[in-house]
This record gives sequence, C-alpha cells and structure tokens, in this order.
Amino acid sequence: MPLMRTESERCEDAGAVTKARDCTAGASEPHDPSTQAASKKKHETPQQLLEEIITPVKSDVKTMNDNLKNVVGNRHPMLMAAAEQIFSAGGKKLRPVVVFLVARATCELYGLSELTTEHCRLAEITEMIHTASLVHDDVLDECSIRRGAATINSTYGTRIAVLAGDYLFAQSSWYLANLDNLEVIKLISQVIADFANGEISQAANLFDTDVTLEAYTEKSFFKTASLIAASCRSAAVFSGATVEVKEAMYGYGKHLGLAFQVVDDILDFTQSAEQLGKPQGQDLASGNLTAPVMYALQSEDKAAAAELLQIIQSEFLEEDSLPRALTLVNQSGGIELARQLARKEADAALRCLECIPECPAKDSLVLMVDYVLDRIY
Repeated sequence: MPLMRTESERCEDAGAVTKARDCTAGASEPHDPSTQAASKKKHETPQQLLEEIITPVKSDVKTMNDNLKNVVGNRHPMLMAAAEQIFSAGGKKLRPVVVFLVARATCELYGLSELTTEHCRLAEITEMIHTASLVHDDVLDECSIRRGAATINSTYGTRIAVLAGDYLFAQSSWYLANLDNLEVIKLISQVIADFANGEISQAANLFDTDVTLEAYTEKSFFKTASLIAASCRSAAVFSGATVEVKEAMYGYGKHLGLAFQVVDDILDFTQSAEQLGKPQGQDLASGNLTAPVMYALQSEDKAAAAELLQIIQSEFLEEDSLPRALTLVNQSGGIELARQLARKEADAALRCLECIPECPAKDSLVLMVDYVLDRIY
C-alpha cells in the first residue's frame, strides 16, 4: 500500500461530500481588505494580538500545558528531562490553540456549553505530534538551536532525540486509539504518514532548481498543513458537526497551515538569526528551495535570476555566496510574490469560517489568520 493517499480518498474515508468543498473554491479571489482591517486594532503588537486570540481558550491551554509536562511519567529520567526541555522551549502552542478555538466555535454552532474530554485530549495529541516532528526535524537537519534554545539532539545526542520523538509519536498514537473514534483515528494517523512524505519529498529535491510551485505546495501540506487540517476537522467531529461543517473546518486548517508555511519560508529571508532563533537562510543553504526562491528564479530580472541559479547549482561553495543569494531573492521580487501567495491562502481560510456563527472563538479564528500574516509585514 502506498504511503500517501490522495486528499479525495481521505475525504471519502471521513464521509466528505463535494458540496462542502465550496469554502476552498476561488482561492485566488481577493478577500475584502475591510474585513481584515476590522478584525484587529492597528495599534496591537503581535504579542497583544496573540493574547487576544487565546483569550476564549486560555484556561483550556493552561490545563493542556500542565498535562503535557506529565506525558512521559517518571520511569525514564532522561526522557523526562528531554520532555521538560521540549515542552518548556517557549513555543506558542498555536496548533492546539486552533484546535480549542474550532472546538468552541463548533460547540457554539450546536448549542454545546462545554468542550468534551475528547476535544481536550485531541489538543494534547496535536501538540505531541507536532513536537515529535520538530525533534526529528532537528535530527535530520542537524540543528543545534530552535526557538533560541539548544535542541534535544545538541543537548542529549542524536540517539536520545530520536527516542524522544519516537516516544511522543507512540504516546500520541495511544491517546488517539483511546479516543475510540474511527474517523478521527484515520485523519490523525494519516498526518504521521504525511510527515514522512514531506521529509522524503524535501530530501529528494534538494538544490533542484526545476522543482515546481505545485510540488512545493504539496510538500508544505504534508509538513505543516496536514496536521492543522486534520485536527480542525477532528475537533468538529467531537462537536457532532455535519459533514459540510467538518469539511469547512478541514479547509480552514489546510489553508491556514499553507499560509503559515509560506510565511515561515519568507521569514527565513527577512528576519535576523536572533529573531529566527536559527541562522538566517538556513533552508536555502541546505538546498531546500521555497516559494521566495522559486519566484526569484522566474523573475523578469534575467540577470539576477541567472546569478541566483548559478549560486544554487554550485551549492554555495564560494565564500559569501549565501548572503549574495539572499540579496538576489529580495531584489528580484521573490519575497513580495510569496507574500501574495500567503495572502491567497489566508483568504481561502477566512472563507471557510462563513458557516460558523459569530462568537468569541470565531473572532479568534479570524484573528489567527491576521496573526500569521502580520509576521511578514
């Protein structure tokens, strides 16, 4: 059996229908800018905006954080220390926040006053899977710093890092099985296969200047959007949502995740090493060509595109070739075109919220889109 199933096959497994995909149609149509302007105060800093987003689920997130610190137990002191470092590394926990917000928004839709225990466990599973993938990513990429702190592999070595990631994947799978919901088990299990597909795709295309935007989007879905999409749909499942609403929540998570990945890829060029918590241009230096690079290689500035192509194909052998490549990507308009791609995905995410009634959780889901985009402006 192939590792990857098509998105349509996944939707059939979950009982999806074509009608529900309407929220993702016409993704290239611009969203009314007045909607975005009205969704947040212009004077807000990113941190203030994030605090406002979290407000409807603040207590839910606190409980989840407390539970995550105990996930390893006391049988493995070294894994316990690794887990403490992992879950205390300063991450914003955006994925479980989105899960809680979708859960509360869909509960509002169906008149439920409180989240279920399944909703809460789903948020924990989402964060565990995401964290496990980061630990393994750091091993594969030989990263020593993440979020401004030492990575598990640099602190405890590759062996412990791999085992810590494996343990988190295994524990999340156990929690997932105990949710006793086949639809959700299928959705979340596919995510782990998608992570592998994303890593394999990335490794197979290093320094490949012929890689297409379609292939980039597929890889971005596997590595980032798949988990957010599946967990958003799963949250709707536990609210007793209709197929249409479940598919809309899947669409929201998918497009939010794609926007998030494009923004992350832009920041690799526009932020300093101190802001990134890792060296600037690390993806490009390792041969991972992202949206800004792809657009730059297709630039109307043929001289700049040709020089960038030559630098990439040489795999940055010459001194100062990486800083020069970063400059060329900026000068050739690659950053601005990538910003437009992120906005396109963000607009598609917003349209998927039209089936949700007005409530604080929906407001925060809209603000989450603003928060993702604000990082590049």
